[in-house]
Amino acid sequence: MPCVPRTRGAVPPPPPVSPPEPRAASPSLARAASTSVPRAARARRAGGALGDVLALVGLPLVAVLALPAAFTGGGTRRWFGGRAESQRAEAQAAKDAAAAAFYELDTAQRDLRISIETIVAVDSSPAARKAVADFEAIGRRIDEASHHYIAAVDAHDLDRDDLEASAATRARAELTAAKDELGRVKQELDRFTDGLGPLLDKAETQLARLAPAVERARQALLAASQALDATRASGLRADDLAARLAALSPELTALNQGAGQHGVPQTLERAARVTREAEAVRAEAERLPERAAEIDRRLVSLRTRAQALTTRSEQVDPVLSELRRRFSVACWQDLQRVPEVAAENVRQAEARLAEARTARQEQRWADATALLSTVRALLNTTDEAVSAAGDRLQQLNAVQKDPEQEIERTRFAIRDAQRLAMAGRNTPDPRHARPLDDAVTRLERAITTLEGRHPDYWHFLTETETVRQTVARVVSQIREERGAGAS
Repeated sequence: MPCVPRTRGAVPPPPPVSPPEPRAASPSLARAASTSVPRAARARRAGGALGDVLALVGLPLVAVLALPAAFTGGGTRRWFGGRAESQRAEAQAAKDAAAAAFYELDTAQRDLRISIETIVAVDSSPAARKAVADFEAIGRRIDEASHHYIAAVDAHDLDRDDLEASAATRARAELTAAKDELGRVKQELDRFTDGLGPLLDKAETQLARLAPAVERARQALLAASQALDATRASGLRADDLAARLAALSPELTALNQGAGQHGVPQTLERAARVTREAEAVRAEAERLPERAAEIDRRLVSLRTRAQALTTRSEQVDPVLSELRRRFSVACWQDLQRVPEVAAENVRQAEARLAEARTARQEQRWADATALLSTVRALLNTTDEAVSAAGDRLQQLNAVQKDPEQEIERTRFAIRDAQRLAMAGRNTPDPRHARPLDDAVTRLERAITTLEGRHPDYWHFLTETETVRQTVARVVSQIREERGAGAS
């Protein structure tokens, strides 16, 4: 029997692993998914192996024993080993590494696109626009690197039966270069992603605020609507509040359409405005019954006060008569028109009260409140005028009976200020001494007006009051200056 030679070589390399199918991020990336090991080639190899096995089973034993010798000669491709197979395996490994780098870059690009879209949705600042432009530039670099990778994959069929060692070496070099280029672009992408941190944090913060802000606006509108319903149930129309609430309906529609249509900053601003206005409507609706009751109380109170002032103004004429009889003209001439002015003010107040009552019945709350304020001002002016006549008579009676009391009161104020001005000093400050000296002179002149048969007591009283006011200003100035110096 002839000696059967052993076959050379080791265990054949495992079949090439197809790269994971990348998610489509761009036309270049999508195309790369179709460039893995062709199915037809794999099927051809598998079918050829199966055919070889079946042929061996059908041959006579002598022929089978002679086959190994045939495989070792004749210059045909050696199945188990050889330089070409080693180079094929290395090229396939380079292809797998390039596919992994391609997939990793694809994933990073898709994640970064989501971050860019988040920033664009929230931020329109120059920094955000620059980030978008930089991302587009990196996208072009990714497309270029992907094109080189695809071209390298398309240029070499590593499953070809007659693949030469030199072709496998060339394929490995080109695929390794494509992988390195993909890696460099991935590093550039990572650096860009790290630089987006502040912009992305700001955008995510605003997005985190979006849903709660919109929900607060909806709840505020609901609360305002419920408060308005309760107010109407109590018999109050609240038409103005209802109109204000209805005006917010388009804003609610815009909120429901979402930030995708109107933008995140605009939606946040709209939500805040709707919340603020709806809460104002709710507060006014809840306060409206109390406001109506307060207007009712003021109507009654001011009506009573107007009636009382009418009675009091009727007593001004007797007071004026006594002033004319006992004192000089200068003491009462400025009070001559008090009865006439008081009567006119009361008449106007009563007319405004009637208008306020009508506004209350028609539930024109703002008008009613404004009219009541006018009535109050008129009655205050009347009250002061009517009181002035009685107060004048009382003051003149007191000074006529004992003018010394007013004089001593004023002198005491001057002396107290002089002591304060000299405290801690050998000589007073001229800014303080001069007005105090003038006050003494003015008081002495006022005292002389009390001489004669018909003294002008009112002039005397106004002069002493003016002197005391001047002295009070000097005292206040001294204390402010010393307080500032101590600090």
